[in-house]
Amino acid sequence: MLFIGGLVFALLCVFGSFAASGGALAPLFASMPFELLTILGSAIGVFIMSNSIAALKELPKNLKLVLKGTRYSKQNYLDLLALLYRLLRQANTKGMVSLENDFETPMESTIFAETPAIQNDAHTRDLICDYLRLISMNLDEGYQLDEVMTRELKKRLHEELHMAESLQSLSDALPALGIVAAVLGVIKTMAAISKPPAVLGEMIGGALVGTFLGVLLAYGVVAPLSAKMKTVVTTDSKYYDIIRTVLVAFVQGQPPQVCVELGRKEIPEEFMPGFSEVDSMVADLTR
Repeated sequence: MLFIGGLVFALLCVFGSFAASGGALAPLFASMPFELLTILGSAIGVFIMSNSIAALKELPKNLKLVLKGTRYSKQNYLDLLALLYRLLRQANTKGMVSLENDFETPMESTIFAETPAIQNDAHTRDLICDYLRLISMNLDEGYQLDEVMTRELKKRLHEELHMAESLQSLSDALPALGIVAAVLGVIKTMAAISKPPAVLGEMIGGALVGTFLGVLLAYGVVAPLSAKMKTVVTTDSKYYDIIRTVLVAFVQGQPPQVCVELGRKEIPEEFMPGFSEVDSMVADLTR
């Protein structure tokens, strides 16, 4: 909700300072509906033209991310480390063959059932299972696994950032669309050049509202929306990097406890648990 709070504060400052300095809000708001129709209508059209249907369907989900923030909390990261530790501990003591039922049918796995949030998260669950399956096929070179996982995670991040990049492109276009609305207003004014100066002044002021709205929407709404979306998506991507770090360390021969500690280091600072928290968790799971 920080985004909504910041947006309201910014708009209050813009319009409040204008009114406090003696500006008349009534003419501004009177011209706004038609200027908004021109700017927002053309902006929506441009946005639709520049995106696929699949990308447009992702817009509501991405907007929800902006409002809610990151999907993963400190507890989610601890749960992920706990699940990975359980899996790797069993693989270390009983061999990868003992995990076959777990990664082939994770919805029936007793290990995955210990962390229902991950068991029901298809994206995370499938990522873990796919690479456990690959490791069980005798992929014993850590650098190969690291390379494959890095490429896949990079591809996913690129796809998830597409909407943020599209909104940034729209932000770059909005000032120009505001000028289009302003030029149309000037054309309308020139057609009424015989009108009294007071009327012409009001019409010119209305035309300038288009430029004002284009710039305000670009740099006061859409650009921050794009930046926030990019921040949330990038932060959430660290969740999957933990899986890569832990599995690569395991393939390289590190014991499960060390693998989990290396994974802890990948957690963003604001969510990263302390060493003692993870060590205590591992001790409880080992009993």
